[in-house]
Amino acid sequence: MNPAQGPPQRVRVTAPRSAGRLHPGAYPVTREMAEQSEVGELFVRSLIRSQFRLAVVVATGFLVILIGIPVLLAVFPQIGDLSVFTVPVPWLLLGLGVYPLVISCAALYVRSASRNEMRFRDLVDED
Repeated sequence: MNPAQGPPQRVRVTAPRSAGRLHPGAYPVTREMAEQSEVGELFVRSLIRSQFRLAVVVATGFLVILIGIPVLLAVFPQIGDLSVFTVPVPWLLLGLGVYPLVISCAALYVRSASRNEMRFRDLVDED
């Protein structure tokens, strides 16, 4: 550095404006969620509420059907006297009827929960 020239001048470097910038009104949902704003929290709470509601509905339906089998046997005791291939019908109902019920409730829950999450992802997706 030459002392006669004095201190170096400050230079401001800027980038040219690009057309790809977001307009001032655009504020993506993912940014809302990342900043943990009220809107982002609202979206997450909405997802949690819908998943909880789905779990309660599926569990309630499962319990109603599961409790319905013993009630059916108590209301109609003559079913207890029936047998198929020497196996009592109540045992068949409880043994073979409950497992397909559990599997179908689980499949219904997984499919519906995935649909809820996909809707949430579509809502949050910036593209």
